[in-house]
Amino acid sequence: MTVTIMDHPLIQHKMRILRDKNTGTKDFRDLVNEIAMLLAYETTRDMQLQDVEIQTPVATTTVKELSGKKVAIVPIIRAGLGMVDGMMSLIPAAKIGHIGMYRDEKTLEPHEYFVKLPEDIDKRDVFVVDPMLATGGSAVDAINSLKSRGAKSIKLVVLVAAPEGVKTVQEKHPDVDIIAAALDEKLNENGYIVPGLGDAGDRLFGTK
Repeated sequence: MTVTIMDHPLIQHKMRILRDKNTGTKDFRDLVNEIAMLLAYETTRDMQLQDVEIQTPVATTTVKELSGKKVAIVPIIRAGLGMVDGMMSLIPAAKIGHIGMYRDEKTLEPHEYFVKLPEDIDKRDVFVVDPMLATGGSAVDAINSLKSRGAKSIKLVVLVAAPEGVKTVQEKHPDVDIIAAALDEKLNENGYIVPGLGDAGDRLFGTK
């Protein structure tokens, strides 16, 4: 398992604006899309290539094209939906699955209420997307759900991760790589990432 923190200047700059409590819903939504697109570069770094011969306007040449497994993007509902368009802008042929989770406000435990995946999920590279990796409970349960349905190649793509969440995923799913835009300090007593960016779902959809 690898944990990759993307420290590209563009991502750092966009994360600065994303974290600001004064950033409005529209700008927040746009930034999540943009950062997700940038994270997609790292997420797809090890995709397989094959040689193919083509004719340019000048000559015949051998170039590279994607081969191997196709991709499925699986957001954890609801906040993960905000990252789908950004990922899709680079991987437009990907199929989309959905896993619905909610967190018990008292126990902080995740509960699954909806799963809809491509039928060939076992033959695809699966990118699980969710803006926040806090306790890690939702991510672990989502990965459990995917594996129980045959998924074998899984990566977790998040905007902000807490050390506690990273540790939990590493312990439960050591075969799953994590790609994040930032690794923050800790979780507070309410299970929120510090300094974090607040509730990503509420900020994406303007519900608070």
